[in-house]
Amino acid sequence: MTAEPSLRLAIAQVDFLVGDIAGNVSRMIAEAERARDELGAAVVLFPELAVTGYPPEDLLLRPDLYEWVDEELTRLRQAVHGITLIFGYPEKTPHGVYNAALVLRDGRILANARKRYLPNYAVFDEKRYFVPGHEPCVVELEGVPVGITICEDIWYPDPAADCRDAGARLILTLNASPFHKDKAGERETAVRDRVRETGLPVIYANLVGGQDELVFDGDSFVMAAGGEIRQRLPAFEETLAPVAIDDDGQRATPRPGPQAEPLSLEASVYSALVLGVRDYVTKNGFPGVVIGLSGGIDSALTLAVAVDALGAERVEAVMMPSRYTSDMSLEDAAAEARALGVAYSVISIETPFQAFLDVLHPEFDDLPADTTEENIQARCRGVILMAISNKKGRMVLTTGNKSELAVGYATLYGDMAGGYDVLKDVPKTLVYRLARHRNAIAPVIPERVLERPPSAELAPDQKDTDSLPPYEILDGILERYVERDQGMEEIVAAGYDPDTVWRVIRMVDRNEYKRRQAPPGIRITPRAFGRDRRYPITSGYRQSRSE
Repeated sequence: MTAEPSLRLAIAQVDFLVGDIAGNVSRMIAEAERARDELGAAVVLFPELAVTGYPPEDLLLRPDLYEWVDEELTRLRQAVHGITLIFGYPEKTPHGVYNAALVLRDGRILANARKRYLPNYAVFDEKRYFVPGHEPCVVELEGVPVGITICEDIWYPDPAADCRDAGARLILTLNASPFHKDKAGERETAVRDRVRETGLPVIYANLVGGQDELVFDGDSFVMAAGGEIRQRLPAFEETLAPVAIDDDGQRATPRPGPQAEPLSLEASVYSALVLGVRDYVTKNGFPGVVIGLSGGIDSALTLAVAVDALGAERVEAVMMPSRYTSDMSLEDAAAEARALGVAYSVISIETPFQAFLDVLHPEFDDLPADTTEENIQARCRGVILMAISNKKGRMVLTTGNKSELAVGYATLYGDMAGGYDVLKDVPKTLVYRLARHRNAIAPVIPERVLERPPSAELAPDQKDTDSLPPYEILDGILERYVERDQGMEEIVAAGYDPDTVWRVIRMVDRNEYKRRQAPPGIRITPRAFGRDRRYPITSGYRQSRSE
């Protein structure tokens, strides 16, 4: 017969709503009671800033937020008994606001940890709101001395080492660590470094859910003192999972638990897109979405993500052909809509397009056709989609990808018009990989959509390569320039043609004004446009041109 563990703990990997303090606390009460009654847990561990959701941003500047937090913490202390809760909250003091974690049992505060390292890079700007803590926090739980750290603290040696020196035999870390490609491996490497330095096991509890541009993937885990993963929670799913700890008075040892399978890059990115769309649409109260379906790869993938996120009944697709739309595009768009079971309609833009040409004819004074006429078509489509959105309350999902947005291959108030851009941070080459990943689950995107040369179909026989380098080349240059901040010389040294590199750099720099007016979209790379990459629109800075 197996002996009882020294400590029964539950990780509450929960999707909280930013600013819904009463709702978040109600959810914490429910999960704590489940952990106690169904799992027999003595402790339940929630993510960073669970009370407010993460990131609360400038809500933290509102005095009334802290009044609401105090009211709800009082309710929480009165409501839950028989289990210890550890959760993140903003702690307002005369010295400033701390990103803190409260340890609460039967209405009594057992300990209060304060985050020591405040991230102020990439999507984080915690120094705008918080002051740093300075002391380790160690609390005894069921006879086991446990150190508490908060998110960024686990990426640095001293918070974990200070907990060990204060007597901890186990570290619990509360996190709101957003997803990007390969982030899971980066987290495990950082935690493994702390484990090896301290000799202590770590329980890593992470937030799950979508918040505007950010997606939190959960993927919480338990790492033993030897650096091996003993338990892993599913990524992109809410989960309440039991963790058993044996402690002999000298060493705490996590017992093996269920191990969710790590996801491939394509599976993890696709899951992030689905969760991001689901939470953005649902948390903002939209009954559904409407998508302009072109017969091309971007809108096909966007449609698949939307259906997987919301269900077919909440998704509407509209094909808006012009004089340049091919029969192939019409056929493929209809096939995609049928395969995914969404409401589908065809609304030609030929009449409004011709009306605009007629109205503008005196102004254009027989000037030759150029991108102006192409943009008018895109804007006709934007007006139609926004009209449907206004009438039915469905939000418009735009379909532009990161490659196009980077170089300005998009139309303001046209295909950029909408509430949320699903593929905003997805390079074109990854779009194809994600489409094949989705088709491997069930074929919903026609094969010729994956094989035909991409085209905006805004002019006769138009191809994207008429205006852009091949995407295989373009995406390589963009990754280096946008995500790695490499300059002209470094990119050319990597083997790219100097003229092409210079052309791409100039397109990226010139189109910052467009990106400022783009809808928000899901971040899946370490450097997304928006919160991550903030460049001035008006600037005299120029990359030097190597000859």
